[in-house]
Amino acid sequence: MAAGLVVGAQTQGAVQDRAAEVNPFIGTANGGNVFPGATMPFGMVQFSPEASPISPKRMIAAPGGYEYRATQLRGFSLTNVEGWGCAGGSGDVPLMPTTRAIDASPSKDFRTSYAAGFTHADEKAVPGSYEVRLADGVQVKLAAGLRSGAASFAFPEGQPARVLVRTSDSEAGSTEASTQVDVATGTVRGSVRSGNFCGYINEADRRAYYTVYFVAHFDRAVEEHGAWKDTTLMPGAAEVSGGTGFGAKGFPEAGHGSGVWLGFGKGGAVHVRVGISYVSEANAEQNLAAESTSGASVDEVAAKARAAWNKRLGQIAVEGGTADQRTVFSTALYHALQTPTTYSDVNGQYRGMDGAVHQVVAKQGAQYANFSGWDVYRSQLQLVTWLDPAVGSDIAQSLLNQSVQDGGRWDRWTHMGGATHVMNGDPAAPAIADIWAFGGRQFDAKAALASLVRAAEVPTAQDLDAKGCPVECPGERPGLDQYLKLHYIPLGAPAWGAAADTLEDATADFGISALAGHLGDAATQNRFVVRAQYWKNIWNPRAAPDGGYFMDRNADGSWPTNEGDDDNDSDHAPHPFTPGTGAGFVEGTAAQYVWMVPFNEAGLFATMGGMDKARARLDKFFYDDKGAPAVTNAGPLHAELNNEPSVETPWLYDFAGEPWKTQQLVRQVLDTLWTNTPKGIPGNDDLGEMSSWGVFAMMGLYPEIPGRAEFVLGSPLFDRVVVHRAAGDVRIEAQRGAQGDAAHAFYVDALLVDGKPSSRTWLPEQFALKGGTLRFVLSAKPNAQWGTQPGDAPPSFGAEGAAQR
Repeated sequence: MAAGLVVGAQTQGAVQDRAAEVNPFIGTANGGNVFPGATMPFGMVQFSPEASPISPKRMIAAPGGYEYRATQLRGFSLTNVEGWGCAGGSGDVPLMPTTRAIDASPSKDFRTSYAAGFTHADEKAVPGSYEVRLADGVQVKLAAGLRSGAASFAFPEGQPARVLVRTSDSEAGSTEASTQVDVATGTVRGSVRSGNFCGYINEADRRAYYTVYFVAHFDRAVEEHGAWKDTTLMPGAAEVSGGTGFGAKGFPEAGHGSGVWLGFGKGGAVHVRVGISYVSEANAEQNLAAESTSGASVDEVAAKARAAWNKRLGQIAVEGGTADQRTVFSTALYHALQTPTTYSDVNGQYRGMDGAVHQVVAKQGAQYANFSGWDVYRSQLQLVTWLDPAVGSDIAQSLLNQSVQDGGRWDRWTHMGGATHVMNGDPAAPAIADIWAFGGRQFDAKAALASLVRAAEVPTAQDLDAKGCPVECPGERPGLDQYLKLHYIPLGAPAWGAAADTLEDATADFGISALAGHLGDAATQNRFVVRAQYWKNIWNPRAAPDGGYFMDRNADGSWPTNEGDDDNDSDHAPHPFTPGTGAGFVEGTAAQYVWMVPFNEAGLFATMGGMDKARARLDKFFYDDKGAPAVTNAGPLHAELNNEPSVETPWLYDFAGEPWKTQQLVRQVLDTLWTNTPKGIPGNDDLGEMSSWGVFAMMGLYPEIPGRAEFVLGSPLFDRVVVHRAAGDVRIEAQRGAQGDAAHAFYVDALLVDGKPSSRTWLPEQFALKGGTLRFVLSAKPNAQWGTQPGDAPPSFGAEGAAQR
């Protein structure tokens, strides 16, 4: 799908139609959980196919609504969330064209009833639009605006032309749904109340917390219509209500739900324009009117969306590499710029966390929703803000607004207008600091800092509440009272994993310190950088024969002699600590969390026993006994670069004085795990977090230190990269010697920063903010001299707050 390079106006060799290089099907298998349908950058609407499960034993096709192995589609929904996990959610208001007679309730089994077969040969997707030919001959075209969508359903000649509006059939179910048909105008209006993200795990999230309203205008006369509720058909009915429920186990049960169908005679194309809102039907109509006219075709809407994507994707121009590599890069950038999603309407209104209707604040362009904090604080928010500080600022203000509306709590995972509490730690603190550090300054940063400090120093009833734990602990800082008293989260406190929560809270404390420092609040900066070193309090130097590890600790200061391994031991039997234990950790093991001090790696290496021991442990972590990379599915003692606890680790060789190993490892990962195939994203994309990792890795940069804008360095995949920014472009060039081409010459022999030689394996914050030029001299052989001196390593921040190396 990648187009050849042409000469561009701004950057010689840059592709003008960057959308042509994107393959939206990358990540639709292998648990990537992305959707291939139509959306705009940060769009409210995601008009995308909803697939039937690939097996009767599966409750959903995949989070995101689509799985590449699926052979049937059950509708085309108006909302989706990019790359998330659990059992998904959203997938609201699927529209399903069909030539079949409506002779049974679609709610009899909404996963398979009235589904139609399809093949990938009859399917096409580009940024902003999606097409598929269904097995019954219906040709579907979808396109998206920011808050609206357009569709064309072309029915075979002589075949019935019907459309189901499956209002209640959100991916994870619904508690309420209502639909009304205005036959005279061909208009369908309604709403559905949903949520239930991760509700199958715990009853704490088995609830509805948002309502989406919609209005759909069809362009052909309605010749027949009807409705259904649960298993009952009601031909001729023009109004109906009823949700699916969430069932006893957090999944909607067959036989419940409601919707309507419309018949338009036989054959020909039926066009529909649809707008949505999380405030009201009137706002949905206003959103639609602001973006579309009655005469706009699906192709015209698609063209506008493609232009919007080209503008965004064109901010990073690349030359060189293979066609597949350019497609992987452009697709990663495409996925990284989909979330958070626009949540406020064209009139500035949005439904807050308190259920009330609010207006965006002064200077705020939009309110955003869908924030997977545990994931995106690591690199996705940095990328978004670096490319567009105004969007980053709006995201920060949105998070602050949510906190104010939720009584001061900064929830870890917000879905639309709901706090789900999913995951662990306090990711809002480093997230807000990340945004400020990368140039997002148009938000109330002082209010945000004050709120984050209060949440970190004053325990709430929610912080002490274990309801919903382990996955959905309700507090922003679960176990905060113990953290303040003991300087770690002890075993038995409300937490998903006590050791992991301590490490995440220490990172959050460093985020607060970094933000305070940028805002000139030295007292808060110093207080919290000291707290950030609490990671040392769960380091057991005698944990295992190969050295120390982080591990759970009892409240009396003793180390547990036995722990149940919730993640890796099927019988949950108690056992002595081993580095492969998942007890105390979140989606990882002690061996995988041993590196999680991203702001003070020098201090961590010293605690491990010195640089030589740290280097040896890094080698053992990334490679097996035969020297082969062990970076996914290699067991609990090795890296898992398909999930967040390991994603920052490849750059640690820069801190360890062996940067050529970072250069080698990152290239091995890019060559093997990031491919132009449906399996081409390693693991859940997590609202663009993994894709942002790929974007940075392919440019040879990574924002390793939370809350700060220093980049640590690898080596660029492409011959030339230009990052276009209003505050100053960043230019990255690769000069490859005679020893090898781009496929083999990825080791750094020399580096020029703005024309001056540099042996440092990192860049100062001002480079990210003001721009500059990097010129890498690369070869096919490792260089064990460049970047290896102690002064070349990236900064680390200890209790004194000064950079340490």
